[in-house]
Amino acid sequence: MNGTEDFTHHSSFIIHHSSSYDALLLVSFGGPEKREDVLPFLENVVRGKQVPRDRLLEVAEHYYLFDGVSPINAQNRALLAALVAELNAHGPHLPVYWGNRNWHPLLADAVRQMADDGIRHALALVTSAFGSYSGCRQYLEDLERARQTVGLQAPRIDKLRLFFNHPGFIEAMVDRVRAAFEAIPPDRRAAARLIYTAHSIPRAMAQLSPYQQQLREACRLVSEGVGRAAWELVYQSRSGPPDQPWLEPDVGDYLLRLHRGGGARDVLLVPIGFLAEHMEVIYDLDVEVAGLCESLGLNVVRAGVVGTHPRFVTMIRELIEERMAAAPSRPAEGSLGPSPDHCPPGCCLTQVTT
Repeated sequence: MNGTEDFTHHSSFIIHHSSSYDALLLVSFGGPEKREDVLPFLENVVRGKQVPRDRLLEVAEHYYLFDGVSPINAQNRALLAALVAELNAHGPHLPVYWGNRNWHPLLADAVRQMADDGIRHALALVTSAFGSYSGCRQYLEDLERARQTVGLQAPRIDKLRLFFNHPGFIEAMVDRVRAAFEAIPPDRRAAARLIYTAHSIPRAMAQLSPYQQQLREACRLVSEGVGRAAWELVYQSRSGPPDQPWLEPDVGDYLLRLHRGGGARDVLLVPIGFLAEHMEVIYDLDVEVAGLCESLGLNVVRAGVVGTHPRFVTMIRELIEERMAAAPSRPAEGSLGPSPDHCPPGCCLTQVTT
């Protein structure tokens, strides 16, 4: 294959190291891109769950504020373009495909295209840095379901490891946080509160995954990189029934308590749990939380997601090279060490199995 070609395509996990990988598959959540897509998309998201129709319609209104367009697909296209450029420039020269869990291009269509193109053994990059059911194991299930849909011609697909403490992810987030601090007046930066946010999940699910531990480690590493000893991790976008315990504190509740305690004038929100601009970022933070802060008289600045930061894109190439090497280097910051190449049995489940 010619290294200058544009290889982008729209559209049982056996984990091992191999130099024979012949493609990369970007796997993401997906999102609607017009008003008429919104309800079908949300129905895909909640399929198999007991979500009241009124709640679905309420969430749909968040999308309608943005004409039904979630930014995530556009961000994935930008990441695809950046990955193609990175691989063309530095290798390995792999075609890059894209498939989503909940909206077009769907995973099964992407895997079918890969099979038609003769792909036999691919690597998958999942757009989630942290281990949880929805951010890790469920994507493995999605990939296996897509392979079963395509049939015997479907390529084998191995998922790249979690990268919450990879130097490339941490360095890119440090850069995003430093840039956001520049938006706070210089004489107030030292007193500004540094607050990280991530998607809340049920407590029972969190106990079966490394989600909280990995989040806190990433927050600590980024804070260390920007020279901040004080920081907080809060959660957002809770969507479960009121009687089900979810991870707390909620970002809104935390900001209310912060305001009541006095002394806070500026807050810097860092959506470290999100790699792209999900609706949960642009609505929950940029609309709801921003409105709350305005009513409280708090100046809120929101850091950018990692997105297509050049160091993050380079990190993805490094993860690919790592999996293709016979004796790979597996860099990781902090004390937790590199994540394994697959979830161990019993990790990231939705509930305890017997």
